[in-house]
Amino acid sequence: MTNILSAQALAKNYGDFQAVKGVSFTIQEGEIFSLLGPNGAGKTTTISMLSTLYIPTSGDAIIAGYSITKRPMGVRNVIGVVPQDLALYEDLSAKENLVFWGQMYGLNGKALSARVDEVLEQIGLADKAKNKVKTYSGGMKRRVNIGVGLLHKPKLLFMDEPTVGIDPQSRRAILDTVKALNQQGMTVLYTTHYMEEAAELSNRVGIIDHGELIALGTQKELTKQVGETETLILHVGKNEDPSVLIATLKNLPNVIDASVIDHEISVITPSAKDILADAIGAANERGVKIHSIDIREPNLEAVFLHLTGRALRD
Repeated sequence: MTNILSAQALAKNYGDFQAVKGVSFTIQEGEIFSLLGPNGAGKTTTISMLSTLYIPTSGDAIIAGYSITKRPMGVRNVIGVVPQDLALYEDLSAKENLVFWGQMYGLNGKALSARVDEVLEQIGLADKAKNKVKTYSGGMKRRVNIGVGLLHKPKLLFMDEPTVGIDPQSRRAILDTVKALNQQGMTVLYTTHYMEEAAELSNRVGIIDHGELIALGTQKELTKQVGETETLILHVGKNEDPSVLIATLKNLPNVIDASVIDHEISVITPSAKDILADAIGAANERGVKIHSIDIREPNLEAVFLHLTGRALRD
């Protein structure tokens, strides 16, 4: 397959602080490539350099034949960017926001109107297109933000932590949108600190920490580095507080780590069956009701723990 992006020893310094330390990777046309790492790992800085917002201290990247340091305008014409922060006008409707940003891309007339309608369908907001953005939920605003990045039909879409701070239902809608865009041929660079998102979406994953790319490959390739571990998944109800269980679970024998997201507790262990009774007993003692249980093979959370000695969301 053809590489649409090739990053070559990208680095960004702020005085004596190195935010990104010589990161190199490629992205193939048609894939979803995830940069997975905790907050402050250098994900946003990397995307900011690739999108020509920041000038690299050293290194370069070639995107669809254009150098980010030598031909930044060419790069901007072939990429779409969905930033972590919303870039919307709250007093305008979704359609009005898309028209405004479409004009900024140089679109106008019937072509702009038709493209706005297409994008509204893609992001699932055609029926609410005329409602003001300030009346939208956080997840709906995120979807409009995605729409802005799609207006000019980019070859490569950068998505920087697009599900931060939204509810599980909206998060589900955004993940489904990303997968649908990819099925339509869109290449995506996706950053996240949620292992579950990277696992669900990605063809390949780059794990980044403290500005360094510490591992890269398919999920199968990465999990081979961990050895024989499993993840016990405890699903709890919406009215439960699973966080009260984490410290107790971490102290159980044969538990490597425990974390929680969206009322789903993940416990990494050499043998999920061996700790199951103790985990359920701990939940009962804490008054946390377990609705269902899954056991999963080695995952990206375990890879990160193996490589760094700490949990992904510490």
